[in-house]
Amino acid sequence: MYISSKAKITGNVLFSPTTVILGASEIRENTLIDSHVIIGYPVRGSLKQVVEEGFRETREYYELLDRVSRGAVIGSGCIVRAWTIVYEDTVLGDNVETGHHVMIRERVRIGNNTLIGSHTVVDGYVSIGDNVRIESGVYIPPYTVIEDNVFIGPYAVFTNDKYPMSRKLKGTVIRRNAVIGANAILIAGVEVGENSVVAAGSVVTKDVPPDTVVAGVPAKPIMSREEYEERKRKWETQ
Repeated sequence: MYISSKAKITGNVLFSPTTVILGASEIRENTLIDSHVIIGYPVRGSLKQVVEEGFRETREYYELLDRVSRGAVIGSGCIVRAWTIVYEDTVLGDNVETGHHVMIRERVRIGNNTLIGSHTVVDGYVSIGDNVRIESGVYIPPYTVIEDNVFIGPYAVFTNDKYPMSRKLKGTVIRRNAVIGANAILIAGVEVGENSVVAAGSVVTKDVPPDTVVAGVPAKPIMSREEYEERKRKWETQ
């Protein structure tokens, strides 16, 4: 275990013996930090400093990382499961849970009561709201915005570069109460409107209007959200 002398731990926090807490990280009460979790991992520029200075043993290595890390914030009531890495300058709200092998990069903001599934990658400069459920294996690139109460199915892929590798990156925007099905692909810059649904396996190349269900490659409207909810009710009662 390595916990920085600069870290602020408040209330009842449970750490694994293999936890690493770097920099001026803040871990709030009633939170579980599982095995092999790193909080406050430094960005690339800081790591290059560490490489230039060199290190000889594990303890010295963590001390070097600690010195260059600005730390992260983990809210109260969180469960950060094994092998999760949270980069510096990132803030997790209260009651956030990660699965195993999750990576959350720098300058990410995650709201309260949000779940992030195993093997999901949240790249830097992403905003995720409250009560969001992200299933396993999802990729979320920089500049993505996900508002409150959104569901994202397993292995969905968001993109931020329409013509790789261009010099212009533009994230997707997912509005409140939207549903993104499993294995859906969202092309850079599209907006999925409030209460809309993207069916599993769809490729979204254009904005999705509010209260609309889209499906296909490329995705096209197939029904309203109201009709979708009616079909869901019938499915649940069969």
